[in-house]
Parts: sequence; structure tokens; C-alpha cells
Amino acid sequence: MLQTLDRGLKRVLDFSASLFGLIVLSPVLLVIAYLVRRSSPGGALFLQERVGYNEKPFTCIKFRTMAAGTPNVGSHDAAEAWITPIGRTLRAYKLDELPQLINVLRGDMSLVGPRPCLPTQSGVIAARRAKNVFSIRPGITGLAQLSGIDMSTPEALAKADAEYIRTAGLWRDLKLILGSIAGKGSGDAATR
Repeated sequence: MLQTLDRGLKRVLDFSASLFGLIVLSPVLLVIAYLVRRSSPGGALFLQERVGYNEKPFTCIKFRTMAAGTPNVGSHDAAEAWITPIGRTLRAYKLDELPQLINVLRGDMSLVGPRPCLPTQSGVIAARRAKNVFSIRPGITGLAQLSGIDMSTPEALAKADAEYIRTAGLWRDLKLILGSIAGKGSGDAATR
């Protein structure tokens, strides 16, 4: 399990990396925001309530990949038709996740950890609660996501999340970040 000192170091590294990432990637973020706004009606950002550390709700920030006005559901419950053309590209390269660096900077999230779920995903919440998964901040990427486990399988998800917590460390996090950048894993995908 993550020790108190390790958590403090992880927070310092998360804060530093997210600040650096936001500064370096700001031109890319602006271009993506412009493309999202230009490609379909609605704002560039998608704000959604998620369940975070100690089950505290927070607002997760992402680039909008679906048409404005689509139902507020988990990705595995979303219709493929709801995804905008630019949204498909953003999802394929995980670029829709970049605004979550703001969540990391604010302390809502970590770079690596269990992906945050919706407050309506009671099965995921119950399974995670049973395995003490809410004892750490959720992450932009995580072991379950890179293993292809999504929110549609709450028990498998909670098991992978608990495994991450048990084996977490700087080098493990670095491997998971590099795996995400390399395009490994699938996370939650629209399937219907």
C-alpha cells in the first residue's frame, strides 16, 4: 500500500509534472480546443462529476468528444453515433484526457491511479469501496485502463485497482504513463 511519505512525493511529482505539461502543451491544448469548437456545436470542454479520493465528488475536465446534449453516461454505455468526428481522433490518441492535467494540478486527481467513475455507477462504487480503492486519488491513466478493463466489469476493475494500490511506486507509475503515451490499453470505449 502507498505509504504516507510516498503519497507526499507522488503529490509533488504529480503537481510538478502537470504544471510542466500544461505549460509545454498549451499550444496543443489551444489547437485542440479550437478544433473541437469548430467541428460541432457546443463548448470545447466537457465537465462531468466524478467520484474521487475518499469518495469525494469532483468535476472532471476533458475535451468534449460527443455531440452537445448527449446523455450523461459512462463511455461503455455511450452510442458510437454520439461521438463527433474530431472526438474519434481525440479518443484514439487519448488527447481528450489532456485537460485532466488541471485536475491533477488542483489535487483532484493523480497522473496514475484508478480511473474516476460516475456517481451513478453504483456497482463500480460498491466494488471499489470493498477493496478500499477510494483511499487514493483517481488517475488520468491506470493499470486497469492499460489492461483493457473498463467500468462495465466492476469486480475486475476493483481487483485491478487494488492491485495497483498494492504495487504502486514511482517506476510502476512511469511504466504506466509511458504505456499510455504509446497507446496501450483501451479503457472505456463506446460500444453500442
